[in-house]
Amino acid sequence: MPPVELCLVIPVLNERDNIAPLVACVDAVLGGIGWEIIFVDDDSRDGTRAAIAAVARQHPNVRLLHRIGRRGLASAFVEGAQASMAPLIAAMDGDLQHDERLLPKMVAALRSGQYDLAIGSRHVDGGGLGEWDKTRAGMSDFATRLSRMVLKVPVSDPMTGFFMLRRDVFDQAVRGLSAIGFKILLDIVASLPTPPRIKELPYVFRTRVAGESKLDAGVLRDFALLLVDKMIGHIVPVTFVLFAVVGLCGIAAHLVVLLVGMRLAELPFERAQLLATALAILGNFALNNIFTFGDRRLRGWRFVRGLITFSAICAVGAVGNLGVASFLFGAQRSSWWFAGLVGAAMSLVWNYAVSSVVTWRKR
Repeated sequence: MPPVELCLVIPVLNERDNIAPLVACVDAVLGGIGWEIIFVDDDSRDGTRAAIAAVARQHPNVRLLHRIGRRGLASAFVEGAQASMAPLIAAMDGDLQHDERLLPKMVAALRSGQYDLAIGSRHVDGGGLGEWDKTRAGMSDFATRLSRMVLKVPVSDPMTGFFMLRRDVFDQAVRGLSAIGFKILLDIVASLPTPPRIKELPYVFRTRVAGESKLDAGVLRDFALLLVDKMIGHIVPVTFVLFAVVGLCGIAAHLVVLLVGMRLAELPFERAQLLATALAILGNFALNNIFTFGDRRLRGWRFVRGLITFSAICAVGAVGNLGVASFLFGAQRSSWWFAGLVGAAMSLVWNYAVSSVVTWRKR
């Protein structure tokens, strides 16, 4: 067996029936090239790891990295790539939708020394989206247009998950990666210090045969977070931006509930204020649990416990807000708007910093 030149990193989640056919397809096209596959499994519950173990008994160059408590294709690719010493690293889905026949062409392109990245593209001549409907194709086109805000070089298909790069290129990008969600190619290209030389190879996206698609609202959320992180992540954490946006929504909801409580329900101001505050805290907690800290989402009893700690943290933040604002307005004779703004900013930073390590602490 030749020395390992190529490592295929294949993130999987509940892809049991695709494992053996995928390895067979790769083995059939990579004759003469030393290769290995690292399957990165995000704790599948359908027997995927057993299927990988069965294949590995016939192919010693097939390995498994089992992750617990972590999710996402991007971070899975990074961990898989770091677990290999191969000079070439490729990303490929575990659902047989990528055309493995491109792999030798990718290897040849990188061996030539003319390119840093070889990409399987659905948007160059000879490529295609297969049986995608107009809605999904339109969403992909819109995402491609958005991605140009953070890319340093034109890429026809930055949404593809099928590509290959040299290890030294990966090493240049890895410390700047956001590793959010599924679009690891976009993350890599946007994180490189200089624009890479890219070879784009056409392929037609295949239809999934077994298993279920992982495309859902969480994928769209993660894509938006990735774009924001690439644009301003070097200044403030993207989760802080989301936390602040949710906070603004909470203020708007607070004022609406306060108005409705006083005008329609004819509640005294104190009761309407208490109701508005309680609902704003509950709403902020629920939205932060879904969007800001979706990767650490609390469920069941942990949701209840999290709501209690979040409410306590916000209460302390409100007291601090009042104290700082009152001091600036009274003792320092600051303008009312400046005192209020500084107090609100202090409360925002406190609530984010403490809730991120207490309420939504990483497990």
